[in-house]
Amino acid sequence: MTLGDDGCAAAGDGGEQQQPLVLQRVEKEAGESWRSVLSRRLKKHCSCTSEKAKSKILGFVPILKWLPKYQLRDWLLGDTMSGIIVGILLVPQSIAYSLLASQDPIYGLYTSFFSAIIYTLLGTSRHISVGIFGVLCLLVGQVVDRELVLAGYLTESSSSNDSTALLADLGNGNVGMACDRSCYAITVGATVTFTAGVYQVLMGIFQVGFVSIYLSDSLLSGFATGASLTILTSQLKYLLGLKIRRPQGWFSIFKTWYSLLTNLGKTNICDLVTSLICLLVLIPAKEINYRFKAKLKAPIPFELFVVIVATLASHFGHFNTEYGSDVAGNIPTGFLPPQLPLWSLIPNVAVDAFSIAIVGFAITISLSEMFAKKHGYTVDANQEMYAIGFCNILPSFFRCFTTSAALTKTLVKESTGCQTQISGLVSALVLLLVLLVIAPLFYSLQKCVLAVIIVVNLRGAFRKFTDIPCMWRANHVDASIWLVTMATSALVNTELGLLIGVLVSAFCVLGRTQKAQVLELGRAKTREHYEDMASYHGLQTHPGVAVFRYEAPIYYANQSLFKKSLYRRLGVDPVKEKARLRKLEKKKKKRQETVTFVKSEKREMSGEKDEAEEGVIVNLMLEKKTPSSLRNIVIDCSAVFFVDTAGVSALKEVRKDYGELGIKVVLARCNSSVLDSLQRGEYYPKNKGESNIFFTIADAVRHVQNLSTPNGDYDSNC
Repeated sequence: MTLGDDGCAAAGDGGEQQQPLVLQRVEKEAGESWRSVLSRRLKKHCSCTSEKAKSKILGFVPILKWLPKYQLRDWLLGDTMSGIIVGILLVPQSIAYSLLASQDPIYGLYTSFFSAIIYTLLGTSRHISVGIFGVLCLLVGQVVDRELVLAGYLTESSSSNDSTALLADLGNGNVGMACDRSCYAITVGATVTFTAGVYQVLMGIFQVGFVSIYLSDSLLSGFATGASLTILTSQLKYLLGLKIRRPQGWFSIFKTWYSLLTNLGKTNICDLVTSLICLLVLIPAKEINYRFKAKLKAPIPFELFVVIVATLASHFGHFNTEYGSDVAGNIPTGFLPPQLPLWSLIPNVAVDAFSIAIVGFAITISLSEMFAKKHGYTVDANQEMYAIGFCNILPSFFRCFTTSAALTKTLVKESTGCQTQISGLVSALVLLLVLLVIAPLFYSLQKCVLAVIIVVNLRGAFRKFTDIPCMWRANHVDASIWLVTMATSALVNTELGLLIGVLVSAFCVLGRTQKAQVLELGRAKTREHYEDMASYHGLQTHPGVAVFRYEAPIYYANQSLFKKSLYRRLGVDPVKEKARLRKLEKKKKKRQETVTFVKSEKREMSGEKDEAEEGVIVNLMLEKKTPSSLRNIVIDCSAVFFVDTAGVSALKEVRKDYGELGIKVVLARCNSSVLDSLQRGEYYPKNKGESNIFFTIADAVRHVQNLSTPNGDYDSNC
């Protein structure tokens, strides 16, 4: 088939008409009754065989599957080296991030130790490092500080780690027990962690690991950057040695800055000088590690060196007693006996724990999938949900707080030769050595040094600000999501920032369906292919036939916009045309009934003139798109991946309204889902099959060109 000079399709060999493509739909099986479906699923999930039991156990504890295949000679060296290096990095970071979570340093070491072991047993990613993550520590710390205030505990400025000023009923026994501020803080943190872990395990049971796909990279990045600004602000009081309470509620960043500025005169000079020296050492050191990471076999543990030197300087310089510098205090060795969460506190922290659970899981899944794709293996999202859930539930009994994967340590782990999860066990052994032997030596470590470590590790998040122009050029929508999420998380509230980011992302997706426009298509000269005429040169149209495409689903939220866009593109609004014609008809009848014979004759001539003018206007509007009269419309539905009841009704209205003006509307290239929706919505004319729906645009165009429907005479059965 070729286009003639007039743009019409010429007949093929012998003048034979090419028949439209006809495909026979596969008959769907009759739907099962709910009883048979329930019975089948119960048999599937409740039956137990030895093979099924073995598969379930191996799936739930992945180490049983991969450990027998462990290549000792090839992998052990890399796992050992990466485990030792990550363990060394974890020691100062675990102590530092305890400060962010409003906990004593020992609990940060507990958290990193237990999470590394549990993830090795249950995790499916070979490379991610699960442990303390700054954003989660911030969220936990906010909850802990709020509950401490509600419980009436003394502020940090007037309470030391080993005070026993107040009593709190832990709710785990028949009698209350002595519990100071530090004890109640870890009780709150452990309860939040337990609740978050239960949420994550439940999400794994109900197979909702897919929720991570709704948290886009731009959303998570903006949330992390906004939280980093809050973290930076919260650590300034330690850098300056100020004793101020962490503000609660919305706009806490402004409240914190107000408190800092009003108390600036109380700055501890010793802490300030120590902070500046540590910053001057760590910032260039981190930059060296970043610039030469390709040449260095392992990052140099400058943080550990700074911690050792600062601890020695503080101990021999008597910074705590002579200058009032706040120090880490007593860090006991060994492990404390397990303790149940505070059950009565769960209703108070349930909402906070849910947001913490979502953030922790989303970070873990995104990192595990990223490194799995890079190294050519797969991870199970639901198993990762179980793993991170039990990394929170089980350690919560040993006074730990919430964990997830951490990007910085994961990058270090991967770059130092990690091959399997055995690396996590090696890191746990390093932490165990610290817990059993070395921990008390950090008694004199200043808190301002820990704050410096936290602030320096935020450099990666702050680098995102330099990427804003690139993000904006690449995609305005993603950049807007990043900016809104970041600003809300930093300036208003951290948890609210995550919610706002999700809502903005959802509205952006919906907005794209609202912005879709009807495009007019033209045919290529050399083959039967149709594209947007506004995007390509050299496309041809067919006289009397207009081809359009709508690049969005047609559903309740945009069905009216679809019709308006089609009417605007075509230049003919059938509803207005019909109303105007009815109005003219009524005028004509009124004139004929009320005038006298003489005036009637004159007015009848005037009416004929009006009628003639009206016909010219209608014809001009109908002929606006093409030189000849428009009599047929083909709607390409290839980009319409679903329609709902409102969408089917909109298509029926378009067909009916244009049909009354003598313009036939047909559909082309509908997918099977759309065809099923049209059938259920009774779009097809009765007893006529699918005569107004075609599999190709070319078939639809040939069909309408072969019809000889006179102007204004609409065949409703077609």
